[in-house]
Amino acid sequence: MKKLSDNTSENTKSKFSMGMILVAIGIVYGDIGTSPMYVMKSIVEGNGGINHVDPDFIVGSLSLVIWTITLLTTVKHVLIALKADNHGEGGIFALYSLVKHCGRWLIIPTMIGGCTMLADGVLTPAVTVTTAVEGLRSISFMDRLLGEGQFVVIVITLTIVSALFMIQRSGTSSIGKMFGPVMMIWFLYLGLTGIWLALGDLSIIRALNPIYAVKVLFSPGNKAGLMILGSVFLCTTGAEALYTDMGHVGKENIMRSWPFVKTCLILNYIGQCVWILQNRNDPALAAMHDMNPFYMMLPAGLRPVAIILSALAAIIASQALISGSYTLVHEAAALDLMPHLNVRYPSDTRGQIYIPMVNNILWVLCSMVILYFRSGSRMENAYGLAITISMLMMTVMFTVYIGVVHKRYAGAVLFAVIFFALEGVFFVSSLGKFTIGGYVAIIISLVILLIMISWYRGTQIERMQKVKLPMRDYLSNIKGLQNDPDIPLSCNNLVYIAKGDDFEYIDRDILYSILDRDPKKADAYWFISVNTTNMPFDREYEVETFGTDYIFRVNLILGFKVKQSVNIYLRQIVQDMLKSGELPKQVREHSIYGPSEVGSFKFCMIRKMMPLEGDISPIDNFLIHNKYFIRRLAGSPVRWFGLETSRVMVEYVPLFLPSKGKEERLERIKK
Repeated sequence: MKKLSDNTSENTKSKFSMGMILVAIGIVYGDIGTSPMYVMKSIVEGNGGINHVDPDFIVGSLSLVIWTITLLTTVKHVLIALKADNHGEGGIFALYSLVKHCGRWLIIPTMIGGCTMLADGVLTPAVTVTTAVEGLRSISFMDRLLGEGQFVVIVITLTIVSALFMIQRSGTSSIGKMFGPVMMIWFLYLGLTGIWLALGDLSIIRALNPIYAVKVLFSPGNKAGLMILGSVFLCTTGAEALYTDMGHVGKENIMRSWPFVKTCLILNYIGQCVWILQNRNDPALAAMHDMNPFYMMLPAGLRPVAIILSALAAIIASQALISGSYTLVHEAAALDLMPHLNVRYPSDTRGQIYIPMVNNILWVLCSMVILYFRSGSRMENAYGLAITISMLMMTVMFTVYIGVVHKRYAGAVLFAVIFFALEGVFFVSSLGKFTIGGYVAIIISLVILLIMISWYRGTQIERMQKVKLPMRDYLSNIKGLQNDPDIPLSCNNLVYIAKGDDFEYIDRDILYSILDRDPKKADAYWFISVNTTNMPFDREYEVETFGTDYIFRVNLILGFKVKQSVNIYLRQIVQDMLKSGELPKQVREHSIYGPSEVGSFKFCMIRKMMPLEGDISPIDNFLIHNKYFIRRLAGSPVRWFGLETSRVMVEYVPLFLPSKGKEERLERIKK
């Protein structure tokens, strides 16, 4: 039997090029790139406003931001995480594939981390776009045009978000080529404005010393105490996209573009802090509602430019999380943590995918979040808590990856101590957001977690009941069914969709369907499995006949961009088998196309169902019923395999769970 194509990084990741670096800037850095819009604003507001800050507080806060970006983004996600790629793919589920052999318990942090990352994919578009649109209020004319209340802001935000989700089908490469130049301009703008303002007070450079970061946590000028870290942490949200989006743009392009991005971010934070120090005693600024240093540090004439760029960057920020969500769901499905969904590949790179159902669900949930919170400041309260949880879960798995997979025990201990301490403090400080909005992120995470647990446990239960039978042992049984004159012919060609590529064994449910449930007499029985390779346009097949002319075990080998139209490919295979003489001619006289050598086809799909009685716990019973409910919502495999226009029969077979207790017998009433 032919071996399927091996996974190789050449097939799954984008190579280094200046063009792909531009795409990476357009896709990956949107979320972390928009953090200067609200980080310093949140820090200053948390301390009571611009008139309640002093130089030590501002320098210390800037030092916290610089070292948070350095440790959590540069060290953890760029220098360490990007090396843990699974054939060019990144993300928590790709990481799990690398460490799952180290312990079954690792599925727990994987599911928790995955569901919180997906929750962040809902919140990011809402908070970034709303905050950018609200920036229009810093211009007097636009403030009057928007009027009182948030109605116009919400309408504009929903329009922008809807347009963003609608263009996803064009693919991340196309979007990246469009967004890349915009984000390049955005980062240049951040860096240049930061340098321009920083020249006003070069003493701010002392913030590069981490001592100031430690001092501000315990400074009397810091009225928020350790809770300041809840605001500081916002500077690194989006760091996980660098790892998750690796398959979309390639790790080399991320590693080479990050130094430029980080430099521009830090320069802008420095510029904002210099402006705050120079204007902290201005009573007009102190009286301003929702004063944002990011906008106010510019002359009034340049603010419209900043707002337009901010709006565009906010849209692109959402893109990083949306494309990352596709990757997360696709990888979760491969690990049996989520249902298999219709996946489209808009480009020739396998890592660039589009999942319509995920796109639509994110769209609806994001719109609901916007309508519920209605303002950027309220949304920020829900932002960050879920990501601190996912970062902690990733730290658990990276520790195992470094220590167990690579046998670097000292490095694993050092990694764990540093990042558990850092992220643990950030998590505790972010808990203060729970009652004022963070609960929304947790609720979304718990719903996704329930889906993962239900699918994972339900699949485990199904596999425990699954039985494979040797195909050759039942050839005579099927031949006897064919020769039985009392059983009418069901069709000329009976086709089952099988799983796996082991020709010698067949699922018991398929044989049960043919021989026991409702004996199905046919001239030929086809058992077809579909296996996807990492090449975009592979179209191959292999056949095992078991020495017969009525049993055909077919393995379709299709590229990841090839539509799995089983009925079309089967007709081609049938013609090939007729020419080779391996399949007897099937005389078909009654047809609008005239006489044919190929008869009728019937496709049979086997679906599992729960019996009313079974030896199963109430929790497992709930989870597997929940899995089957989710499966119905996820869509029919009839569409996955391109059988919409074919004659399809769906059979439901019970899980063969042993009955509970002793079987109750009926007593016959004697007359």
